[in-house]
Amino acid sequence: MAARDQRDREQPGRDNQADAARRFAERFALLLTQSGMPRMPSRVFGALLVADDGRRTATELAEFLQVSPAAISGAVRYLGQVEMIQRVREPGARSDHYALFDDPWYEPISRRDKVLRTWHDALAEGADSVGRDTPAGERLAESAEFFGFLSGQIADVIQRWRDLHGR
Repeated sequence: MAARDQRDREQPGRDNQADAARRFAERFALLLTQSGMPRMPSRVFGALLVADDGRRTATELAEFLQVSPAAISGAVRYLGQVEMIQRVREPGARSDHYALFDDPWYEPISRRDKVLRTWHDALAEGADSVGRDTPAGERLAESAEFFGFLSGQIADVIQRWRDLHGR
């Protein structure tokens, strides 16, 4: 990170930009945390978002966020498991880099759609189990219908996004 910070300082206006990037990364991480993502993975994701190339080593992340390498290890493991980042190694490099995907929002949103479909299926099964003509069955069936509707809407939005960006 020291080399990256030095490069940033050599560019006019980068000191203020680096500070602004840190402040934004922390504010955005707070939003992610308020939405249910664990705090340290939120901070790491924010730090990657503000990196010009969308990638940093564990050391660079620890320095940027002023935390221990152990905190980074758990955070990148979490982010990798939920497919929000990927671990890459540059040819000849001695350390891994953690990088955003080309479209960092596609995977998490696509995964949410899968969760919604799973909830739909489970709720529909529950409605059948207790009887769709019972108050509980009606509630479960309506919940299943809602999640089925929502899942379809997300799939449509993702397809429109792909069409808009030629993917």
